[in-house]
Amino acid sequence: MLLVVIGLVLLYSTSSYNGQVKFHDPYHYLKKQGFATILGLAGMFAVAGIDYHKWVPLANLGYLTAVLLSVAVIFVGDEYNGSKRWLSLGPVSFQPSEFAKVAIIFFLACLVTKHVKTMGKFSTMIRVMLPVFPIVGLVGASNLSTAIIILGIAAVLIFVASPKYLQFIAMAAAAVGFLGIFLALESYRLERLAIWRNPEQYEKGYQTLQGLYAIGSGGLFGRGLGESVQKLGFLPEAQNDMIFSIICEELGLVGASLIVLLFLILIWRFFVIATQAKDLLGALIASGAMAHMMIQVILNIAVVTNTIPNTGITLPFISYGGTSVLFLLLEMGLVLSVSNLIK
Repeated sequence: MLLVVIGLVLLYSTSSYNGQVKFHDPYHYLKKQGFATILGLAGMFAVAGIDYHKWVPLANLGYLTAVLLSVAVIFVGDEYNGSKRWLSLGPVSFQPSEFAKVAIIFFLACLVTKHVKTMGKFSTMIRVMLPVFPIVGLVGASNLSTAIIILGIAAVLIFVASPKYLQFIAMAAAAVGFLGIFLALESYRLERLAIWRNPEQYEKGYQTLQGLYAIGSGGLFGRGLGESVQKLGFLPEAQNDMIFSIICEELGLVGASLIVLLFLILIWRFFVIATQAKDLLGALIASGAMAHMMIQVILNIAVVTNTIPNTGITLPFISYGGTSVLFLLLEMGLVLSVSNLIK
């Protein structure tokens, strides 16, 4: 809840200038995010009150829906800023990849639970991983970062059920090969590697440099909430993937560290719930949510600080994105339902 409230405050601070310039309304982004947050909170409390075992019969349907929506994005998806990641249903647009993350967590948790007695076998691990690849391939065609997150979630879930290191070395090698193919398929992905190494030499490195300027100018305690200079047209779409750089500029190293600490506490609570869960299914659901949160936060901060190439990934609960916050809160509800059954 702290992250949700802080996220809305920081989103308004970061997006008010862009909202005024583009839509003549400084509250434009806050209104849309606030509406999605209200829906998400209502959904979270509803899901938290339902025994998670009751969702098991719907696991396959959720997986198939995620596949179909991902296929639909390829053929009839909406393209924004060069990326085709959205579907529109009348006036409402959403990212199916956000639904796919939650669907794959629950689907794999059910699948691993079903095959838990033979999870030590390499053949079983392959059988469990196979359904992940269609989702990864479809999502990765337009959104490589989300494909990486889904692969990471799958690896963690299988490791929790059968922590055999040799199998994971083989799986990691396969994942590296898989990512290598995706990088080679699109020239712009290879270009991102070059921009990452020398952002000052490329026009497309502008966003990265502006983000680094914001981080550096924040110092220890920041310029103050709402006092960012880089959000005033210098850092494009500051309210999206690069919002952490504005947090560093306005709140400084101290403020940014406190937000990272909140994420660490949340991840720790996932771990506690997983270890104390009533059964393996509950443990896997909490572990999947933990992996999702951990990987996404690490990737976002790594991109903003130019530690890894730009992959276009949001900071959970804080970056602008109604679909993201909605499904994140539903995922939190699922973990809370696991927690509610702990005696």
